[in-house]
Amino acid sequence: MKLRATINLTFCITLFCVQQSFSQNIIPLDTLHWKIEAKSYVLETYKDQASIYLQRGAITLKDETFLNGTIEYDVHLKQNVRGFPGVHFRVYDANAEEFYIRPHQSGNPDANQATPITNGITPWQFYFGPKYSFPYHYKFDDWTHVKLVVNNDRAQVFLDYSDTPNLSWKLFHKAKAGEVRFTGGNNQALHIANIVIDKEKDVIKDFMPIEREPIEGLVPSWEISDKFEESLLTDHTKLTSVIESRTWGKEITIEEGTAANISRQVELRDGKPGNTVFAKITIHSDRPQTKLFDFGYSDRVVAILNGQPIYKGTNNFRSRDYRYLGTIGLFDAIYLDLKKGENMLFMAVSEDFGGWLITGKFQDNSGIKIK
Repeated sequence: MKLRATINLTFCITLFCVQQSFSQNIIPLDTLHWKIEAKSYVLETYKDQASIYLQRGAITLKDETFLNGTIEYDVHLKQNVRGFPGVHFRVYDANAEEFYIRPHQSGNPDANQATPITNGITPWQFYFGPKYSFPYHYKFDDWTHVKLVVNNDRAQVFLDYSDTPNLSWKLFHKAKAGEVRFTGGNNQALHIANIVIDKEKDVIKDFMPIEREPIEGLVPSWEISDKFEESLLTDHTKLTSVIESRTWGKEITIEEGTAANISRQVELRDGKPGNTVFAKITIHSDRPQTKLFDFGYSDRVVAILNGQPIYKGTNNFRSRDYRYLGTIGLFDAIYLDLKKGENMLFMAVSEDFGGWLITGKFQDNSGIKIK
């Protein structure tokens, strides 16, 4: 009897220690540990968990940086409510890595998203498809558990204590320690709880990222101007003076065989006016000829060939119907009337959100060279 009592006591002490160890790893949700920036929030117990009810905002861990390790948390999702709860990690300046959930897309191929934040822009219109999203049926009557494992240039996500990763992907920025930030619901608030960050657990397993098929023959790079106000494009008779007043010298190159990311070189929301840049290529033609140029852009574009506007288009979120995403691809085309010698093609690209992008290719490169 005495032996059984001793065993039971030992078991209880061990269990208590394990629970205490786990609870000590959970970062308390309070203003001592977190900088809270939101339209509104409530610190409360919800579904038996100490949580934050967060509306249109974020919480950032104070006095800590994160490079490699594991980030875990619970989120209580709302059904049929548009929102993008997630985690930003390695946040520095206006750059970060991000994973977030789209609860309103439960069961769909884009039920979630892995993406970078580049100079303040989250280019999900660029990083889409099975390489960066996976279908998942969320539960709306209980907590969803999210675990991220990060190691140098690799990351994985495990939902609801899965033994195998739901998604593996290569990270977008060079590995650099930065802040950790959690985002909540949009207009509809939601609960976040049980945040644990362990910098020692950084083991990646079964790393099998999905490859993206590149588009062959794309213009490899574009020269980029400084940014300016889109309204300067309204008067087509003054486009030459707008071009001549720009400063140049920055270059963007094609990434993932898909498109060039303007936000690599230009910060949209830096406090200075402007949401538009010129992306420029020089086309040398050995004779007068007409060439078909397939291209893509985000969000809006005005195409100018040798000083003359030849195209204006819109490709932003919901611009064509209520389900339209505005993702990048070779969905438009123009016939370029090239003269013999050098021809200057300017694409004035304007951005709202979701990706500041340009891409293009000639179906037939005979008789031309691109500088």
